Amino acid sequence: MDLENLGVEQMQNLADKLIEWLTLYGLKALAAIAIFVVGRWIAMILRNLLQRMMRKSHLEETLISFVCSLCYNVLIVFIIVAALGQLGIQTASFVAVLGAAGLAVGLALQGSLSNFAAGLLMIIFKPFKVDDYIEAAGTGGIVEAIGIFSTELRAIDGKKIIVPNSKITTDTITNYSAKPERRLNVIASVSYSDDLDKVRKVLEKILQEDSRILPEPKPMIVVAELGSSINFAVRPWVKTSDYWDVLFALNEKIKKTFDAEGITIPFPQQDVHLYSAEKK
Repeated sequence: MDLENLGVEQMQNLADKLIEWLTLYGLKALAAIAIFVVGRWIAMILRNLLQRMMRKSHLEETLISFVCSLCYNVLIVFIIVAALGQLGIQTASFVAVLGAAGLAVGLALQGSLSNFAAGLLMIIFKPFKVDDYIEAAGTGGIVEAIGIFSTELRAIDGKKIIVPNSKITTDTITNYSAKPERRLNVIASVSYSDDLDKVRKVLEKILQEDSRILPEPKPMIVVAELGSSINFAVRPWVKTSDYWDVLFALNEKIKKTFDAEGITIPFPQQDVHLYSAEKK
């Protein structure tokens, strides 16, 4: 009987301790779950609110997506730490490990982080956009994609060029598509025997016949250089989208018109004079 009573008493004590443990840690577990669920719900609300605010500011969708995702993930980390703390887990060491890991990752990815920072700056300040033709980091091409770490260009001959963002932001950026208008700079060379007034009138007529050439700013036709030939600088303004078409057409038109008008286009040449030596 004593053994039976002792066994029942031990079972009772075990059940009491189990109930006490479940009561204590079960409530903590429920509180941790509640913190995670409610915290995640609040994080989603804050992410959506930030997304709407950034879209109202007309920021790039790439930047909006990245910033909102980053903020949401940071909030989730803090929520998980808070939930673990509610369970009685010491989170101080956990946070220290995360900090050390973040520092190690940051040192290992130093180059990538500089590209990342440069990508954010380009998305915010917009020195160029997709479909612009730019020159930067020693190369040039049409912008096809602006990423967080690199920018993708398409060269004139179709090559795909991927440039790290940090190289672009630390170099001079020339954006040929930023302005709606561009000025052509065509050199028309004539010989010294040609009538300069006639040449100027012919060039003016050529420009007037091309409807793509803008009347304002007024085209400039001046004698730019006196060398082995007389060089006229022909500088009309066109829409940026018409730049290359007008440039090629204008060069061809000048050549054909000069031939029709009897205007000489000189080319490099060398005269050779032969002298016979007198016999003594």
